[in-house]
Amino acid sequence: MGTIRLMHAKLHRVTVTEANVNYIGSITIDQDLLEKVGILPLEEVDVINLNNGKRWSTYALPGKKSTGEICPNGGAALLCQPGDILIIYAYEERDRTDVLLNGHSARVMVADENNKMKEFYHQTLTPNGDKVEFNSEKYESFVKFFSVVK
Repeated sequence: MGTIRLMHAKLHRVTVTEANVNYIGSITIDQDLLEKVGILPLEEVDVINLNNGKRWSTYALPGKKSTGEICPNGGAALLCQPGDILIIYAYEERDRTDVLLNGHSARVMVADENNKMKEFYHQTLTPNGDKVEFNSEKYESFVKFFSVVK
């Protein structure tokens, strides 16, 4: 059936803390945020600026842990300014048949105004015959999510 591209990680409503036009490309993201949703350093991400509608693709760089840092670099720094609200997505390519047989899961973190976790969702596609069922489960804490997923 072919390969499809599915979202596997999303940082929703993170706030730009800095925009550095003098750095060579990428977007620097607090390493804690990357780890919460499973985005790897150097992984391609799509970024949407909710303040002006600008969209771009780049790659993620880990920033200092627990700082809440969200810093578009290089040309992307011209597409936003500190205080803008972004959505950052990461995708993975999957065989469609494999998804229908084995399902898929994604992590979504909704940020507060300080780029700390406000809400956390585990979204899944669960096989059901030749279809999949979508489910989005909200967790009150990231620790609770991992205790359930183990």
